[in-house]
Amino acid sequence: MRRSEYDWAIRCLAGLALALSACSGNGETAAHAETPGGPAAAVASDDQGAAPAWELPDLEGNAVRSDSLAGKIVVMDFWATWCPPCLFQIPILNAIQAKHQGDGVVVIGVAVDAEGAEVVKPFAKENGIEYRILIGDEGLARKFGAPGFPALAIVGREGRIDSTHVGLIEEADLDAAIAKVKGS
Repeated sequence: MRRSEYDWAIRCLAGLALALSACSGNGETAAHAETPGGPAAAVASDDQGAAPAWELPDLEGNAVRSDSLAGKIVVMDFWATWCPPCLFQIPILNAIQAKHQGDGVVVIGVAVDAEGAEVVKPFAKENGIEYRILIGDEGLARKFGAPGFPALAIVGREGRIDSTHVGLIEEADLDAAIAKVKGS
């Protein structure tokens, strides 16, 4: 096995272990509630308070501040290049970005890779990410309620976390969560 294949295999195993560790024994995180028809595999609690303020660099090194998004609905996806399930979320987020472009919804990917833009930028290009990518860290992800990856938080126009979603989320479920924040 070549070194790059070995590294990839180790990262996949680490990502799988992390993804599995984000759930408790019954497939829910501690923040999840039971819903009719089964566990809430995606939706955590409603209105979790004010979203933490942040300033993060984009892939070009430009600073982006949370207050620059005031008045918009922000879908913040916390992910990593070493997280295999995160890869499956990309086409869904691309579709959400395209569908809601121009109607006050912004999709932002917050990569938590310690290696930063050096690793994330080529990954984003190779995997066709069409939404804005920022470089963050696991500490910020946890402030938004993310115990593992992928995880996303939906921040409403008033700057409050409306909901968090841990694990993969289907496009229809994400659309419904966005519609709830829009009030439609």
